[in-house]
Order: sequence, then structure tokens, then C-alpha cells
Amino acid sequence: MSTQFLELLAREASAVEFEGPIIEARARGADPATIEELEQAKVEALKVRDLLKRRARREAELSALYDTAGDLAALRDLDAVLEAIVHRARQLLATDVAYMTLHDPEQGDTYMRVTDGSISAKFRALRLAMGAGLGGLVAQTATPYSTADYFADARFRHKHHIDEAVKEEGLVAILGVPLRLGQRVIGVLMAANRSARPFHQEEVSLLASLAAHAAVAIDNARLLQETRNALEELSQAHRTARAHGEAVERAALAHDRMTSLVLRGGGIEDVAAVVTDVLGGSLAVLDDLGRPLTGDVGELDAGVFESAQVSRALGRTVRRGDLLIASVDVGGEPLATLILRSDDADERILERAALVCALLLLFRRSVAEAEGRVRGELLDDLISRPGSPGLADRARRLGVDLSAPHVVVVVRHEGQRERAAFWASSQATLRHGLAAGRAGEVVLLLPGANAGGIAQRVAAELSASLQVPATAGASKVCLPGAPGAGDVAAAYQEARRCAEALIALGRAGDGASAAELGFVGLLVGDGRDVRGFVGRVLGAVIDYDARRGTALADTLAAYFGSGGSPSRTAEAMHIHVNTVTQRLDRIGKLLGDGWLEPERALEIQLALRLHRLGHTSTP
Repeated sequence: MSTQFLELLAREASAVEFEGPIIEARARGADPATIEELEQAKVEALKVRDLLKRRARREAELSALYDTAGDLAALRDLDAVLEAIVHRARQLLATDVAYMTLHDPEQGDTYMRVTDGSISAKFRALRLAMGAGLGGLVAQTATPYSTADYFADARFRHKHHIDEAVKEEGLVAILGVPLRLGQRVIGVLMAANRSARPFHQEEVSLLASLAAHAAVAIDNARLLQETRNALEELSQAHRTARAHGEAVERAALAHDRMTSLVLRGGGIEDVAAVVTDVLGGSLAVLDDLGRPLTGDVGELDAGVFESAQVSRALGRTVRRGDLLIASVDVGGEPLATLILRSDDADERILERAALVCALLLLFRRSVAEAEGRVRGELLDDLISRPGSPGLADRARRLGVDLSAPHVVVVVRHEGQRERAAFWASSQATLRHGLAAGRAGEVVLLLPGANAGGIAQRVAAELSASLQVPATAGASKVCLPGAPGAGDVAAAYQEARRCAEALIALGRAGDGASAAELGFVGLLVGDGRDVRGFVGRVLGAVIDYDARRGTALADTLAAYFGSGGSPSRTAEAMHIHVNTVTQRLDRIGKLLGDGWLEPERALEIQLALRLHRLGHTSTP
């Protein structure tokens, strides 16, 4: 008979099938002893069946735990591992739903992380406050809880939104165990049924084992992510350090190239060529006044010069749009500004280039100042030491040919003395002349014969450099052969008087020689060129009389002598008043508009008197 029970055990028959051999024995009319023996065999067979079933379940549990451990060992995707754990929990406990919530430290509650078997969107979006519902209580107490009928269980703090989500999911029996890392609860692993069901202790232990694996998976993922982040930070730091090293090396190489150029006598243009070769783009170098020394980056607005001022204050490159601006100063005075038009460039190289350009300009300025002192001393000697020997030889060594026509220019100003002296020295060097700086004025000896034109140019350019009016008077030094010191001294005095006369006439910032000052020039000029004055003022009328045999000059003198009355002029000359009118019209055409203006009329009357005294422009 026991063979029948063994066959049932072998084919894993259900418990009810073990009643079959007893029913058959009773049907055959077996005696009570046989029935009793079959009953005992059945009980033993069922015990074996339960043992085999528990062992099979335990084997499945161990297999699931082994698979979970394998997942952890090959952890690549945390979501995939957690989903596998929740799915295995649902299978091993044979529940309708399994899910996991994790703690949110920012909000202080738990949120649904993974679900398996859920059909409710509200349930999948559920958040549980600490202590609320079964899951919140497990998270708060770090203790497993189970209930065969959730809604009838008063141990839990029921919340309306939680109960609504649980009802929508249709859950009744729920088991929850904490996910612990040391003493800290990071979440809850739960299994739930849609019908009433008690959970046994071995099921609680199984779910707790899976929860432990889930906690390890989460912690491993955290550590792995931190490791990845640390590696990425190290990699980024390495890339940054390497890029920085390459930039420093590139800047050092560029600096060496620029230094080598300077040592070989290179200039601003050569340094600019190195910068554009290394950085690309287009580069312009500006001097202390913002004037371009080399290169072109297009039109520059006031904002660029404001950025240059900021660059000097900060001591580094400033970006304005697609322009990089590096400016260097010494003692608050700008020396050089480099403007690079480029989308992306190494600012260190531009800053080093600006420094090299500033040093070049400073060196040039020092050389110019030294040469300017020599030129200034020679000009001082020409003016104040007429008898000094060797003046022409000293001038020749400086490249100044005193045998050629020259102009002495005296410029009065109220600007910065050092800047004015540097400007004058630079002009003298460029034009093969001499320059000297004095308190409130600069003096130049420049080659040329057009004293008035040179004075106007010098006044305009120095006014722009100083940003204040500079008034220039000029006088020619034009004697045959090499001029003596006395000639330069006399020209200096006349030029000085011309500058003073311009200021007295309210023409500050202008430039002129005695010839451009009209009758005032007769007073301040040493040459007293009366014939030239008469020719400039009245020459057209005198020449007309000489060619036509008319008396326009006499008529003009009579007109002024009669107080500007045509009728009295006609009486004085014994001619008709219409004739006087016609002659005055002709005079107006010869002298031009404005000849009756007070200042012009005064010059004409003075020229008429000098003409009568014999200072005429025609033979």
C-alpha cells in the first residue's frame, strides 16, 4: 500500500489525491486494521510532501538570492537590479503585487521607486509620509510589519490619499520590510495581495533577505556613482592641468619668440606678427594716445577705450564682444594697448605681448628722451649762447643741416610738460630738427620755409596730443650759408612774440607767423616787411592803377578821409558822385568781400599811408 503513496509523492500529487488509496481500500471492504495502517501511511506521506515542498521553496529562494547576488556582482544598471529584486519577491511570495519605496531626504518622506504587478497610476505615484500607512510605519520604526487585511487593521495611521491609492490598486494583505544600511533606513520593500492572506515568518525572512540585497545594490550603485564622479573629476582635473600646461608652454614659447625678436632689434610689427601667427585673428597695437601703430581690427568705439582702461586697472585681458583687449601702463600713464579680434584665444599670450610692446615703447621713449636732451641742449645753445664754437658740427652729428632754410616755432601751452616735451622731441627726430622743452612752452627748429603753415600744423598736432590748446608762433631763419646763433636767437624772439600776439588776439590754439598777423605782424616782426604788407593788403588796387592808369588808390584814400561819404569824396576829387560809386564797386571786387569790416578797413588805411610814403609793391 505504501507504494501508492510513494508514487503520489514522486509525481508531486496534490494533498487531496493522498485520500485516494484509503477510499479505494474502504470500497474493497478492507478491515479496520488495514484502514488504520493506510491512514498512518498517508500522514507520513503528507509530512514528506510538506518537507519536500518546503525544501523546493527554500531551493527556489536560495536560487533567487544567488541570482540576486549575481546581479549585484555584475551591477551596471541600478534600475534593472531593483526591478529584478521586486519581481523575484512577487514570484517567491506568490503575491499579486510587489513594490519598493525609497526615502527622500529633501522632503522627509518616501516615494514609490519600483513596482511589479501594479495597475494603478495613482498607486505608482504614491508618496508616504514617515509613519503614515504600513510602508510609512516600517520606514519610521525600521521593523517589518504585515497585515492580512489592511483596511481592517487599526495599527496603521490611515491617510485618505494613501487609502484611495491602495483601494484603486485593490490591495488587502500587505507585508513590508525595511531596507537598511547599517542603522539607517533608506526605504521599504513590500509584497501585497488583492485578497486576505496571512504572511508566515519564513516569508518575512525571505522578503527581508531580498531587502538586504536591494539595500546593498542601492549602496553599491551610490558608491559606484561616487567613484565614477571622482574619476570624472580626476579626469577633468587632468585634462584641465594638461590644457593649462600646454597653454603655459605655448605662452612661454611665444614669449621666447617675442623676446628673441626684441633682442635681435625687432619692433612692434614683428611682435604683432608673432601674436597673430600663434593666436590667429587680426591684431592692432595702439600707442598711449590710442593711435594705431600697426594692424587694423576695424572701427573702434568709445567702449573699446573704456575696456582698455579697465584692463590697465585689473592688470589682465578684458573681453568686449569678439575683441580681446590688453593694455599696459606705467605710473598711471598708458603705454600700449593690444586689440585682438578673435572668438577664442589664449589671453596669457596677448598679455605678454602687451607687456613686450610696452617695454619696446618705453625703451624707445627713453632713447628719444636721451636724444631729445642732446637736441634740446644744442637748441638752447643756438638761442642763448651765440658765440659757442662748434654748433654746426654738433648739429651735423645729429643729422641737422643748418645751411638749409629752417623755421623756429615757439608753442605756448598749459598741458603736461613731460608729454609736450616728448612730443616735440619725437617731431624733431622725425623731421631732422631740434627741440627743447621749457616751462609753459616748447621750442622747435624745423627744416622748411613756410613758417605760417608749419606753425599751424604744430599747433593742431600738439593740441590734439595734450588735449588742451597749444598756440604756436613761427619765424623763418633763412640766411645764405650756415646761420649763426644770433640768427636763431632773433627768430626765437620773433616766434615768441607771434605766439603771445595770437593769445592776446583771442586765437589760442592757432598757429601763425608775423606774415599771417596782418599789421600786428609789423609790430612783432623783426624784419618789418612793410613792402610785403602793403602788397598783401592793397596790391590788387595798386596793380590795377598801374595797368589802367586809374586813381582807385587815391579814391580809396579820399573815401576814408571823408568819413566814408561818397558825396564828400566826389567834392574832394572834383568828380561826379556816380564816378565815385563806380570806383568803389571796382575796389570792392579787387579787395574782396568784407573790405569795409573794421579790422580790414584799418589794415587798408595803414597800407594806403605806407603806400603814399613810398612803400609800394610795384616799381
